[in-house]
Amino acid sequence: MHPALSVIVFTTASGAGYGLLALLGLLSSASWLPADRWLGVSAIAIALTLITGGLLASTAHLGRPERAWRAFSQWRSSWLSREGVMSLLSYVPALAFAGLWFAGSGGAAVAVAGLATTLLAIATVYCTAMIYASLKPIHQWHNAWVPAGYLALSLMSGAVWLNALLLTWGAQRPAIAVLAAAAIVLAWWVKLRAWRYVDTTRSPSTPESATGLGSRGKVRLFEAPHTEDNYLLQEMGYRIARKHAAKLRRIAVALAFVAPLVLTVLTLAVDGAAAFVAAALAVPLVMIGLLVERWLFFAEAKHTVTLYYGAETV
Repeated sequence: MHPALSVIVFTTASGAGYGLLALLGLLSSASWLPADRWLGVSAIAIALTLITGGLLASTAHLGRPERAWRAFSQWRSSWLSREGVMSLLSYVPALAFAGLWFAGSGGAAVAVAGLATTLLAIATVYCTAMIYASLKPIHQWHNAWVPAGYLALSLMSGAVWLNALLLTWGAQRPAIAVLAAAAIVLAWWVKLRAWRYVDTTRSPSTPESATGLGSRGKVRLFEAPHTEDNYLLQEMGYRIARKHAAKLRRIAVALAFVAPLVLTVLTLAVDGAAAFVAAALAVPLVMIGLLVERWLFFAEAKHTVTLYYGAETV
């Protein structure tokens, strides 16, 4: 598939925002976070900024952005519509959560708002993942590793952001750094498994099954139906050389997983300004690494339609 910058930015930024929002809601309900009102409001504001920025970026991918509102009516059958509905609903408990935290409210009210925020944040990320995982014609997406990857990467990036924010406010929490490191390891394992699936499996569709001529023997393209690339080949027949994909995977691993993991562990070994610098540096690295990973997610996907244009397998 042709990697669209707007969708790459959307899934990366909103994923981090929802991951941060989910952790804030869950951990504050469990009293794992400082009660500082400005810490809470600034952290929620950053999460909502990432989410809103990502959602706005996604509209650039629409042919008719002014008709985007129509997508919300198809929530019974469309994961895209469900994502839109969930993303809007998540603002309600998130803003209530921020207000209660700023007001210094404790007890059941803030806990309920925090947990509701967490659940809707997770649900939104899951809906985003299922937009791709539900597409049967794309073998690289139609599998359980896609939602697992989206959720794990969202948790990872959110945890790295949270660790940096706590250190920014001078509220170092070793348990949060350990959580961030564990989230990085988990996301790294899930991504490696997803890449292994992409590399070692193929779609059951073939030129023979796609054309219905399998009973007559091997099917091959005799002559291209077009003299130049059409829309289908440009958008769904995008190809990336294996050597380039391998190089980009190494870059993604180094930036999204290895470097942030080392820096996060370093925040456990040092304190003060050194810990802050390490945690702060991990944030841009993990975001850049995820942009590379997300570009590959789209570039390595092959649509079944390419079987009609000479592809042997997808």
